[in-house]
Amino acid sequence: MQYWLMKSEPDEVSIDDVMASPDQTTPWFGVRNYQARNFMRDGMQDGDGVLFYHSSCPEPGIAGLAKVVGGPYPDATQFDKDSKYYDPKATQEQPRWISVDVRGTQKTRLLPLAEMRTIPALEDMVVLQKGSRLSITPVTAAQWAAIVKLLKN
Repeated sequence: MQYWLMKSEPDEVSIDDVMASPDQTTPWFGVRNYQARNFMRDGMQDGDGVLFYHSSCPEPGIAGLAKVVGGPYPDATQFDKDSKYYDPKATQEQPRWISVDVRGTQKTRLLPLAEMRTIPALEDMVVLQKGSRLSITPVTAAQWAAIVKLLKN
């Protein structure tokens, strides 16, 4: 089992939206960075743990826990000319972008980015590194355990 931090802007898809979705499951769409896409395509597996992170908002941070359900598949928004995620170079035969489904398992208290920076066990976490802008990053088992423990307090 692997662990991931996945960022979403809460005005696009929030943890509340996921928890209110049928089966508490939603497609993770709109990723347009090749490294993040490769994590979804090549690294994520059914059952992997997800830290659901709210970004680009007044107080960014981890807002819930989730898991990957199923495998990767083509992101439908790349083919939709009305979508802000449309990619004219993508074709059905050769899609460029990937989605995975994510199932919310628990809405938690918000663990703000500022608080995360004060936790020694998280100092090497990718999201805390200067200049880190990826929407999907790997999380170690130790980092996952430290965060889950913090969220239970």
